[in-house]
Amino acid sequence: MELRILAVGDVVGDEGVGYAVRRLPELRRRKNISFTVVNGENAAGLGILPRQAEELFAAGADVITLGNHTWNKRQIFNFLEENPYILRPANFSKSLPGRGFLVLDMGSVRIGVLNLIGRYMMDYGPESPFLEADRLLKALKADLILVDFHAEATSEKLAMGHYLDGRVAAVWGTHTHVPTADGQVLPKGTGYQTDLGMTGPRESVLGIRPEQSVTFFLGGLPGRYEAAPGLCKLEGCVFTVNTDTGLCTGVERIAV
Repeated sequence: MELRILAVGDVVGDEGVGYAVRRLPELRRRKNISFTVVNGENAAGLGILPRQAEELFAAGADVITLGNHTWNKRQIFNFLEENPYILRPANFSKSLPGRGFLVLDMGSVRIGVLNLIGRYMMDYGPESPFLEADRLLKALKADLILVDFHAEATSEKLAMGHYLDGRVAAVWGTHTHVPTADGQVLPKGTGYQTDLGMTGPRESVLGIRPEQSVTFFLGGLPGRYEAAPGLCKLEGCVFTVNTDTGLCTGVERIAV
């Protein structure tokens, strides 16, 4: 049996949340999607609020993953403890709220989802995502495993893809908000894309007003992020996975 897994790139602001809510149900039907993972760490600009997570779940997200802005909204802390379907990177300190992985029993198949964060060019020192992946893969009892690797460097993401090749169904990158053109099935059967892109304002710099970003790079004072106005987009990837092998047979980039 084959399953089609939809992975959606970083949702940015209420504009991105609203667009995902409008587009996800129809996209899931049109692409015959069995399971959906949405990265929501920028839903509130920096971080995510419980109401935004609930809206994404209601629209069709089976799991929400996060990243380096997990802790920017204190309102999410209790939600991370109470809701097992929202994940923060597993290689954050174990003393922090929430969890970084889960296994969902879908009846005919058990799907594992693992959220990791990179270390290169990040502003803190989480545990090694490579060693954390090794540890968790030994413990996860699942028929297929999906990995959201939230990282800055393309090299670190590619290295993770090859490190896990043949051991998981798919590895995709989030965080940089720009979709890459390297969707592929790696030599040992793992689906891979370096970055999914983002869901939010089209005419923007990573979701925020272009003039705000230009001012920053010209040496101006930094300000509070403001989402760009106008039309939105949804970017991501569909991975077709064989449930008998737990490996990937096809990768399709999505841009709505």
